[in-house]
Amino acid sequence: MNQGASIPQPRGPLRDELGAAKYRHEAIAAVLRASPGHGLQVMAHRREREPFAGQWALPSGPLEVDENIEQSVRRHLVVPVNFMEQLGTRSEVGRDPFDRTVATAYVGLVAWDQLADVDFVHLDQDWAFDHGEIASDAVARLRAKLSYTNIAFAMCPEEFTLSDLSRAYEAVLGYPVAVSNLQRVLKRRGQLELTGNLSRPGKAGGRPAKQFRFVRRQLEVTDPFAAFAPATF
Repeated sequence: MNQGASIPQPRGPLRDELGAAKYRHEAIAAVLRASPGHGLQVMAHRREREPFAGQWALPSGPLEVDENIEQSVRRHLVVPVNFMEQLGTRSEVGRDPFDRTVATAYVGLVAWDQLADVDFVHLDQDWAFDHGEIASDAVARLRAKLSYTNIAFAMCPEEFTLSDLSRAYEAVLGYPVAVSNLQRVLKRRGQLELTGNLSRPGKAGGRPAKQFRFVRRQLEVTDPFAAFAPATF
């Protein structure tokens, strides 16, 4: 930071002429991508100004008077997402040193083959504000929903191999996932079906793999009492 640069000073809670508190309300998106080749990542950008200049931040922005929170968070994203739901509200007084700011966070998912002019980074970054905690909360939510819903559809392209799907599961869950066991669990729940297509041969050659797809690409509870653990796979 330049020696002569001025840092915005905290303004604290603002009140109108009647004494009612006025403060910012922002929407934040923790958009996750579980890639077979790059692991688990979250959409982020480096801040160019204080506070926290040079640190990573999640997509965010103020809530306008003519929109709801979900409309706001989608407006601040530059890519469409396959799934989004509200994660929670952050209201700690000092979470934004510039101004009193309440934030409503969402978790979103994009397919691993989705390319966009945005950065996806691993979670072990130097985060601005409380965005690292929000990203961690988003991962915890995704891990839980993988156990009892078909939410994995939102991580995948329309067609995929079971090998790529298992590596995406591994990226989220943090432990090895056997292809055969994953296929058994998901087919028993009626989540997967063959497309009739084969994957393209890789550089090393070999036999093309069968392509699968999710039967339904909308969130459904498929096993309300399930809880994945390493022994499951």
